[in-house]
Amino acid sequence: MSSHTLPHVTAFPLHGGDVRAPADVFNSIFEVFLVLGAVVGIVVVTYTMYHAVKYRESASEEDPYTDKVERPQLGEKPTGGTGGRKVFYSFGISAVIVISLIAWTYTTLLYVENGPDDDRADIDAIDIDVEGFRFGWAFTYPNGHETNTLVVPQDRVIRLQVTSSDVFHNFGIPELRVKTDAIPGQTTTAWFTAPETGEYEAKCYELCGSGHSVMVAPVEVVTQSEYEEWYSDTQASSNGTSGNETAALAPSGTATVGGAPA
Repeated sequence: MSSHTLPHVTAFPLHGGDVRAPADVFNSIFEVFLVLGAVVGIVVVTYTMYHAVKYRESASEEDPYTDKVERPQLGEKPTGGTGGRKVFYSFGISAVIVISLIAWTYTTLLYVENGPDDDRADIDAIDIDVEGFRFGWAFTYPNGHETNTLVVPQDRVIRLQVTSSDVFHNFGIPELRVKTDAIPGQTTTAWFTAPETGEYEAKCYELCGSGHSVMVAPVEVVTQSEYEEWYSDTQASSNGTSGNETAALAPSGTATVGGAPA
């Protein structure tokens, strides 16, 4: 797999903590649909129950509307009414809500699909190549270091270039809401940020053979300083590490001298 060079660190790099993570986006969509669905359900059920109780038939009572309305006889067309205004208002309000919800959801998912604006020079992102194979994952960092464990710092934008060396796979980290196809001969992209340190698990979500269920890889989210220390150790066994790659590891606002943190 080819390595990718990380961008320069600017005076004020934008870390993942300043970027809305895909996990937060999906949580927001879920919450909006949950709240809106609950409100609609409560209104509909309440309205139905109110009219069911109010206009229920009772054997001990006469029709309260006998003197108020003139009921049509068999074969006659009903007259009066509101001309369907209630239906029109109900349909109009419902259409506005549904169309607005669709537009908002589509725009939100476009952000997840495209990621943070690539034109912004202040995005401090890390690019990692991911290759699926029967039955595991290989992660290649910009300095050429390859490992079967994905190690990333918290609150950083992580961009993944995903492919496969044999059959169709699907790379996903469920806790971080990142998922994309791994297709032989093609490269797909995905991105995420991890606001909290911890251990996660990357899985394959495409049935790829007898070992599909064990095609997992550890994902370790560490602090920025721990990531720098780990990445520096990988450089000893990697060739062609550029100063730009080391500079991209520096914390926010840290100057670099000769490719290393000053």
